[in-house]
Amino acid sequence: MEPTPPPEQAAEAIVEEARFGAAFLRRHGLRLLLLFIGVLLPMWGFAELADELREGEAFPFDDPILHFAHGLANVGFDRTFLLFSALGYMWGVVPFDIAFVLWLAIKRRYRSSLFAAISFVGSALLNLATKPVFARDRPSLWESIAPEHNYSFPSGHAMGSMTLACVCMLLAWPTRWRWPVVIGSAIFVPMVGLSRIYLGVHYPSDILAGWAAASAWVACCFLLVFRRR
Repeated sequence: MEPTPPPEQAAEAIVEEARFGAAFLRRHGLRLLLLFIGVLLPMWGFAELADELREGEAFPFDDPILHFAHGLANVGFDRTFLLFSALGYMWGVVPFDIAFVLWLAIKRRYRSSLFAAISFVGSALLNLATKPVFARDRPSLWESIAPEHNYSFPSGHAMGSMTLACVCMLLAWPTRWRWPVVIGSAIFVPMVGLSRIYLGVHYPSDILAGWAAASAWVACCFLLVFRRR
């Protein structure tokens, strides 16, 4: 049986451990925060939604939110949300993704270009691979003015817009463009998500799952590509 160290030695060990912990947090605190907020929390949220869906459980907030959105329908909202829906994927996010990766490469920001490319392509492939796994049908509460015919969970528009926003925010954070990008993302991403709900082609849970999956994926890519920073 090992002898018990004297109180003075035990106190010194505790102080030394505290100093080491404080130094570690000073050095890696932001990375740990990104890991927790950007990876662990979104993964937990996606896992909860996916588990409920696989068990056939209905999300109690889906139908009420859809009915509320449909009750707001008018010509002005139709035009606004059709615009954001188009910008949220084929006519906005996708061409911007391609142009952004090429622009970073031309500027010789090769690591940033690699990070953006992996994030964008991986997010799209992840969405395409996940939809058939859950095979969730689109909402059918009313006839949509912009119908979709593939699977619903998770939302590709939500994943694409959130992936773009997260990539831009992470790259802009050390620059003077930080807050304009954050504010623009805080407007664009929710509006794309709301447009899909308003048009009746996604459940709110599809949108939340897309946001969660995209956030976790981009955070993982960032930690991988910039692991030495």
